[in-house]
Amino acid sequence: MTDLSSFPIAQRWPAAHPDLLQLYSWPTPNGVKVSIMLEEIGLSYEAHAVQIGKNETWTPEFLSLNPNGKIPAVIDPNGPGGKPLALFESGAILLYLAEKTGKFLPQDPALRYETIQWVFFQMAAIGPMFGQVGFFHKFAGREFEDKRPLERYRAESRRLLEVLEKRLENRDWIMDEYSIADIATLGWVRNLVGFYGAGDLVAFDTLKHVPAWLERGLARPAVQRGLTIPAA
Repeated sequence: MTDLSSFPIAQRWPAAHPDLLQLYSWPTPNGVKVSIMLEEIGLSYEAHAVQIGKNETWTPEFLSLNPNGKIPAVIDPNGPGGKPLALFESGAILLYLAEKTGKFLPQDPALRYETIQWVFFQMAAIGPMFGQVGFFHKFAGREFEDKRPLERYRAESRRLLEVLEKRLENRDWIMDEYSIADIATLGWVRNLVGFYGAGDLVAFDTLKHVPAWLERGLARPAVQRGLTIPAA
């Protein structure tokens, strides 16, 4: 049996099945990327709920694995060379799982890098912008009298949606086939129009291809399961 005792995070969130990949997460857009991916590839894992509402990501145990203090993080007891591998940052975890299993990342080098490009597009643009829209539209930022920040993030979010709209003009998925680019992005677009309630703000209904892509993605059984893992 794998010994995870050298990882402080495993002391706060003990592993019932230490031979399985350990997921430390919460059902946020970044969190569900990895749970959706794990459900899609069918890799057995154990999920631990790290409750952001209770500031558990700032505990010493979590920070020992993820110094950035954000979910998700994983420990794969069967990492490269058969040794445990700890990873944080959702994009890196998606790439690792895709390469580990050979799924949802094209083998062709050019297509592979094109896919990674769109994963980075989500991480560097869609995620930060949509998150700011959420803050200024739904959360504490709503109280700011100066609405210029909200307008700046609204306009940029709309621009990013139009980039995605153009990309999906003649295709069902961000690449020719469903990939980690879709897995990375679905949760963020879903939150923008759902949890953040910003659909009207960004005129989401004036788009054609992005809503259809979102509907296709959410119809996947693995996506539906992944959206609620770990259970609150």
